[in-house]
Amino acid sequence: MSAFPAVAHAPAARSPIKVLVADDSAVVRGLVSRWLGEAGHEVVATAPNGRAAVDALARCNPDVVLLDIEMPELDGIQALPLMLARQPGIQVVMMSTLTQRNADVSLRCLALGAVDYIPKPESNRGVTTSDGFRNDLIERIRVFGAARARRRPAPTAVESASSTTPAAPAVSRLSGTVTLRPKPRTVVPPRALLIGSSTGGPRAVGEVLEKIGAATLRRLPVLIVQHMPPVFTAVFAEHLGARIGLPAAEGKADERLQPGRIYVAPGGRHMRLAGSATETIIRLDDGPPVNFCRPAVDVMFLDAAALYGGATLSVILTGMGSDGTAGGRALVEAGGILLAQDEATSTVWGMPGSVAKAGLCHAVLPLPEIGPALRSAIAERV
Repeated sequence: MSAFPAVAHAPAARSPIKVLVADDSAVVRGLVSRWLGEAGHEVVATAPNGRAAVDALARCNPDVVLLDIEMPELDGIQALPLMLARQPGIQVVMMSTLTQRNADVSLRCLALGAVDYIPKPESNRGVTTSDGFRNDLIERIRVFGAARARRRPAPTAVESASSTTPAAPAVSRLSGTVTLRPKPRTVVPPRALLIGSSTGGPRAVGEVLEKIGAATLRRLPVLIVQHMPPVFTAVFAEHLGARIGLPAAEGKADERLQPGRIYVAPGGRHMRLAGSATETIIRLDDGPPVNFCRPAVDVMFLDAAALYGGATLSVILTGMGSDGTAGGRALVEAGGILLAQDEATSTVWGMPGSVAKAGLCHAVLPLPEIGPALRSAIAERV
């Protein structure tokens, strides 16, 4: 029996997007409200502190909350668990400036249940003039508003007519099928585990590695491209190391890969691989973004395909966009194994959906099943 069973995914749905904006700056609240209104979203409430934001939840019932970290009375990390307790499933996006402390707090918020974070310019002037911040914010509202709607299905006419008729399980509502690749016949011991992720990735990566287990991960190096800005990637690596119990850090130029170590691509730089399959070193690249991303999953995957051939295990986890598809194609054509996270458990089914729909995956699995599947694949190939 294959270690990689196929899992169906549910379709996306759409619904009006209502937003609560919580920030102690009146300038930020005003600008963000205006931008979202111009983009067609509805700002149902604003709050100058975490306490007011928590109190506003029941009144305005938002789909998405934009929650600043540094606020008086009740800050973001204190307000977050109260919000999730009052409205389970609410999509909370943290906002914070690019400092090491805020990066650490943002990642702790993701572990507590926030769906994402947005790096915020340090000054009100920076907020006013930053097209990047504005565009990122509007795109996240669009994505997470849709995700909230997808998790809140409307009752059907049949369900309304007969309350005793049980609803069909979500897995039965198919939007189409994904063609899976057959498992390679040749068993090649893996030289590396490669992970690509973006939106929602920090929490997903941690769960996958934890379920593989440190004992198994000591057999090979783990290379991760997580779309994150500088500062955040270093803190992300520290969090992973503490959680998994293995050395973890940003990859460094000319560093030789070693089994049992976790290497995270540094924010703002591509992490490339050079040398040979038995003596691989990291190269850091300041070249242009690929798929609008730097670091890019495709860059690492393409190098790994050239170096290792079929001696790879790889997985694409939750994230926006299609980064990883070109590199994933090179990996599987070289004989490597590629898995993807399914739609139902992805924060955003962009990157994993792209490789799945392209027919590149050997399995499309719910997040809880990915770690055990990779652990089995590593064990059977040693």
